[in-house]
Amino acid sequence: MTKPIYILNGPNLNLLGIREPHLYGHTTLAQVEQRCLEAAKRLGLQIVFKQSNVEGELINIIHEARTEAAGIVINPAAYSFTSIAILDALKASDLPVVEVHVTNIHKRESIYHKSLVSLAAVGVICGLGPLGYELALASLAEELEVKQ
Repeated sequence: MTKPIYILNGPNLNLLGIREPHLYGHTTLAQVEQRCLEAAKRLGLQIVFKQSNVEGELINIIHEARTEAAGIVINPAAYSFTSIAILDALKASDLPVVEVHVTNIHKRESIYHKSLVSLAAVGVICGLGPLGYELALASLAEELEVKQ
């Protein structure tokens, strides 16, 4: 595969490992990135790993991915529940998207139960911690292989 998978992380994920470890665990975002690099290598994929706390920056990266990426793994964090703009950008990308959440959003407060981003996703993985990113990569690898 010549094009990479973009792995995008939304607001506050730069604080993984520090912020509310009873919910999000002790794994840092740098460790998640390392795990993704290792998983990508096993799967024969390349990745581009990015994080932003700014909605517009995430949208710009999704726009870039339209021509530069084979697919997107996204943990939009709080933007999952509020951002029609990110939803629209993902839909316009015309790429396979897998949404990831470290926690099980369905076991949390009701404001976390309905993700707008899910409307653009071929699949959603939640509640499996950092492993969710690796499973998302494996899912996209299979999805892209089937389409070739």
